[in-house]
Amino acid sequence: MATNKDDWAALAPFLRAQRQMAHLSLRTLAQMTGVSDSYLSQVERGLHQPSPEVLKAMATALGVSATTLYERMGWLDPDEDSDGVSEPREGVELAIERDDRLSASKKAALLAMYRTLVEDS
Repeated sequence: MATNKDDWAALAPFLRAQRQMAHLSLRTLAQMTGVSDSYLSQVERGLHQPSPEVLKAMATALGVSATTLYERMGWLDPDEDSDGVSEPREGVELAIERDDRLSASKKAALLAMYRTLVEDS
C-alpha cells in the first residue's frame, strides 16, 4: 500500500486532535488499541505510519470511521464502498472533510461536534 507523504502528514495531526477531543491520554489510547503509547506518539507526530490494523484500532477507539482514515491515507478511493462499487457520497461530514480552508484540527472539531449533535437527535 503506497501512501502519499502529504496524506500521512495531514492524517497524523488529525489523529492527535481526535484523541485530544476525546480527552484520552496516549496511555489510555494505548490500552484501548493494544499498541504501545510510545508507538502511538510516533504515529501522532508523523514519524511512523501505522499498519491498516493499527489504524483501524485507533479509529475504533476514537469513534472515527476506519474507512475515512483509509481514504485520507490514499488506501481507498473515496467514491467506492467496501464492495468496490462507486457510490456518490454527500452530506455534512464529507463537506467538512473536503473543505480546504479548514485545518485538520478544525475539521476534527467540527466533525466531533456534528456527530454529537446528530447522535442526540
